[in-house]
Amino acid sequence: MNDNTNQITAIKTIQKKLVGKKLTYKEIYTLMDEIAHHRLSDVLTAYFVASSFKEGFSPDELYYFTKAMVETGTHLKFDGIVADKHSTGGIAGTRTSMIIVPIIAAAGFKIPKTSSRAITSPAGTADVMEVLAPVTFNPAHLKRIVEKIGGCVVWGGKLGLAPADDVIIDVEEELSFESFDKVIISIMAKKVAVGANHLILDIPVGKTMKIRHYPDAEKIADKFKALGKRFGIEVTTDVNESLQPFGNGVGPMLEARDVLYVLEQNKNRPIGLEAKALRLAGRLLDSCYKTAKVQKNGEDEARLLLQSGKALSKFREIVKEQGGDSDVTSGTLKFTDHKHEVKAGKRGKIKAIENYNLNTVARILGAPHDIQSGIYMHKKIDQHIDASEVIMTLYAKDLHRLKEAVVTLESFPIYEIEK
Repeated sequence: MNDNTNQITAIKTIQKKLVGKKLTYKEIYTLMDEIAHHRLSDVLTAYFVASSFKEGFSPDELYYFTKAMVETGTHLKFDGIVADKHSTGGIAGTRTSMIIVPIIAAAGFKIPKTSSRAITSPAGTADVMEVLAPVTFNPAHLKRIVEKIGGCVVWGGKLGLAPADDVIIDVEEELSFESFDKVIISIMAKKVAVGANHLILDIPVGKTMKIRHYPDAEKIADKFKALGKRFGIEVTTDVNESLQPFGNGVGPMLEARDVLYVLEQNKNRPIGLEAKALRLAGRLLDSCYKTAKVQKNGEDEARLLLQSGKALSKFREIVKEQGGDSDVTSGTLKFTDHKHEVKAGKRGKIKAIENYNLNTVARILGAPHDIQSGIYMHKKIDQHIDASEVIMTLYAKDLHRLKEAVVTLESFPIYEIEK
């Protein structure tokens, strides 16, 4: 078929989906190919995004879309056990991937972690890793890094892995929404394309998460497992309640410091972030060990690798191999001088963290584009505070942004304090 015929087929496919009809693999492949090669306008792509939000996809369609996204892009292949981790997201300041990757690599398994940049949040994993090392590589370079040292943390946007998804993500950024099924396809396509065969999927649930209710989370987990089975990926899901960031920093450099705090076993490390990273790494290791027929407890081994410094050493190897400074420490990161300490204002107990407001204020401060900007949270849910205590510190390179954020807090408070 010529390009014009393909485009007509793609448009008819979108029309068909908009009225709720099931699609064939041939129709889906043509649509993904048109999107991947930028032959479909953003308007038409937005119609496709809207159709997926309204109707969702059948199990076969989930498989077809994932397969087509992979086959219209670049594939990577590694020998043996290839691990990966992903989160459905929705909460800032929880940068577990950068802790899990060096743990898994230090355990002797390959983990080619491709990550996204922020869409509506103050930072994505790629934004945070870029504070410490370059994250943009071609597929051949990525493969060399992983073959040499076992792992990487890179941006997936320029790798050509499931390229249709990258185009769709750009459209979704403008719309500020994704459907559950689209999230599943997006994640699984990248995992298939990178050659993963063992995946730990973090599914946070909460009133400000992408997934708000446990029944929805369980349905999504089941869809991931079923889709993984069709692609030969052992999917382990971790459905968990998330009411607040597990780290203390929100914004690229502040989150990078949290990661280094944990890897360094620094006294200032956020224990919640460490605990979550160890749980996820442990469950992923359990899956890998089972396939490798190794009799070890995953979480115990993950903790040992972290506490012994082996994970930190591996992380430094990854940073160096990606072109960063392997001598970087939590103490060498330089922050802006423009900061503002926010006091509680009243005595009481922290009842809740308003995560939407947290994202809003952090982005007003300049995150993620200004890597030094963001919020450091000194207090968390259930802690008792006095009126004069500092509960968070705001950072911004731009003084006007800092002042705007302070004013915004009056209408969009981050902490809910009860007496």
